Amino acid sequence: MTLVINGETIAVPDEVKTVGDLLAHFRLENKLCIVEVNVRIIQKHEYGTTALRDGDRVEIVHFVGGG
Repeated sequence: MTLVINGETIAVPDEVKTVGDLLAHFRLENKLCIVEVNVRIIQKHEYGTTALRDGDRVEIVHFVGGG
């Protein structure tokens, strides 16, 4: 499947079916993230049930500590 993630067209493996799968693929599942799919902010409790489809536009914002 091909997704537009943060403005970049990226092919993801077939096993990526949900927002939760996508975050796991990028090793972000344990990070504080905000995810938007097709201009809709997805609540954290919906990550495992929000299906992704070919061509979806996804924005992922995650926070990095530092100083």
